[in-house]
Parts: sequence; C-alpha cells; structure tokens
Amino acid sequence: METPVKTSADQAGPTTNPPPVGNIKVTRQDWLDAALAALLSQGVEGVKIQLIGEKLDVSRSSFYWYFKSRQDLLDALLDHWQKTNTAALVAKAQAPARTITEAVGHVFRCAINPSLFDTRLDFAIRDWARRAPRVREVLHASEAERLQALTEMFARFDYPELEAVARARLLYYMQIGYDDAQLSAPMEARSRLVPSYLLGFTGRDPLPGEVEALIAYARDLEAGKMPE
Repeated sequence: METPVKTSADQAGPTTNPPPVGNIKVTRQDWLDAALAALLSQGVEGVKIQLIGEKLDVSRSSFYWYFKSRQDLLDALLDHWQKTNTAALVAKAQAPARTITEAVGHVFRCAINPSLFDTRLDFAIRDWARRAPRVREVLHASEAERLQALTEMFARFDYPELEAVARARLLYYMQIGYDDAQLSAPMEARSRLVPSYLLGFTGRDPLPGEVEALIAYARDLEAGKMPE
C-alpha cells in the first residue's frame, strides 16, 4: 500500500542530502523529466529507479541525492501535475474577460495547448488513481478545484448558482470525454464550430473578435508558435 501523498510544501528542495558539487551529470529535474516520460509511456508501474537510472546512464546513488525513495519521486510527479494541469486550468478560468464567451475561450486554450495542459498526463494520473486510493483522493480534490474555478467563472457573469454549476460541469466533462475519445478534425473544420461551441456552453453568442482571437491562437500553435 502506498504511503500518504505529501503536500506541495513537502516537495520543496532536495532531500536530506546536500546537493552534489563538482561535475553533476544529471539534476533533480532530469530525474523528474525521465520519470514523467516513463509515467506517460508505461504508467506508474514503469516509474522504477533502476530503469530510469539506466536511461539517464547514472547510478542509483544519483537518485538518492534528490529523493528519499521511489514514493518521494511519485509524490513529486503528482505535485508537478497539480502545478501544471490543474493550475493552468484554474488560471485560465480566473483570467480577466469582458464576456463569458471570452472567458470560455480562455479555458479552451487549455484544451488545444499541450504546454498549458498536458492531456496525456491527465489520463496517466487518472489511470494511476484507479489502483491507488490516495492518488484518487488527490485527483478528486484537484477536480473539485477545477470545477469550482469554472463555476465561479460563470457566476462572475451573473449566471444563477445552479446554472453556473451545471454549465461548469458540462464544459469540464465534455472536454474530458472529447479527449478520451481522441477525436481529431482539420483545423478549418474545428474553427467553424467555435462559435457554436461557445454558444452551446454559455447560451450566449460570442463577439466576432473573440472567435477570431481563439482561431488565431490555434493557428499559431499549429505553426509551431507557443502563445500563452
């Protein structure tokens, strides 16, 4: 059984060992990046110290400069997920907007920009949570935080309380289902649907400039640019 997952504060800085000096072959971030790659490609079962060390071409002792145990590394991966995916969605829901359709357009950016919201990581965490009750608790807490931010987004634009809750859930769970189905369509086809999506999620017609801004954002991404 897994030990309790630590809070974000527990993840700050190296473990009990001081940082190594001199010729450092890999860093803490290198270990985290390699562990993240293993989680995405193989699931949590693939996050093994020896295998990751072999990929990094370092000994196990390098790992223990930065982490107390494998569980410590797993906790760091969860912390990374919360500070990236969950934090990004909450930030976009809270971003200043003149209309609710512009606000939902900000949230859409998480759906199309993997540097903001890594869909693969979200599903890797969900898969992990099916087998780890404590991870499931963390997942549920993060989802509650996301839904609360979306509900408050609708409430800012004077939606009644229950309608704000319902529209937040429609927006959030539809996107999860869309990602899970791995649907794809040419950019032009998706762009034509943007006004109807915004109307469907908000009950209000978007302004032309809002649609154009979101389409331009998507095209920048497709062209290799990385807008925020």
